[in-house]
Amino acid sequence: MITTWFTLGLLGELLGTALLAYGYTLVPESTRKRYLLLVAIPGIAIVAYLLLALDIGAVDGGGHTVYVVRYVDWLLTTPINVLYLGLLAHVNRETIGKLVGLQALTIVFGFAGAMANGALSYGLFTAGAAAFAGVVYLLYGDVADSAVATLSDVEASLYRTLRNFVVVLWSVYPVVWLLGAAGIGLMDVETASLVIVYLDVVTKVGFGTIALHAWMTMDLDAVTDGAAITAD
Repeated sequence: MITTWFTLGLLGELLGTALLAYGYTLVPESTRKRYLLLVAIPGIAIVAYLLLALDIGAVDGGGHTVYVVRYVDWLLTTPINVLYLGLLAHVNRETIGKLVGLQALTIVFGFAGAMANGALSYGLFTAGAAAFAGVVYLLYGDVADSAVATLSDVEASLYRTLRNFVVVLWSVYPVVWLLGAAGIGLMDVETASLVIVYLDVVTKVGFGTIALHAWMTMDLDAVTDGAAITAD
């Protein structure tokens, strides 16, 4: 069943990447360079899920299976999510560096915790949770303040929507970690994989789809407003 879940994840990421790649032609030209980050997120996941479906990238983590490829995927993609949010909100490079660094540490500590055993495992997990708390603090603090100060009401609303979307969904991953084989073991590997595949597709594709819809709507509004001014 795990291979089935990974294959479904691969198909989901493929379809999502195709949709977002097509969306590149639909968003305002001024946002296209930044928009490529949204295409890259599920694009990277395609490679990860292909390897997982081929049973490549799994190692023994002290009595349970740890999917290294999955953590590599997250190490590459989740910092891109927060990078996009930082760029959208026009925060300074220092704050973007903190966001990306803390998010990367979240994944690194999570992987290290999955590979360790006993108290060390939970200690590393706690360190990862603290790093994620730092990401959330910045997203609701300095980055949110910058979004309010520099963006239009519609763009600021997009920032809040994307921020809340990833923070809520990413908060489920630590729960799966704790309930799964790396934690207390209440959730078997097959069930945990199913939940994670679902979360991966929703977060990666959903994040980009929300942004795509918002930018298309804003562009259409701008065209409509321009036509109305010309008519007047």
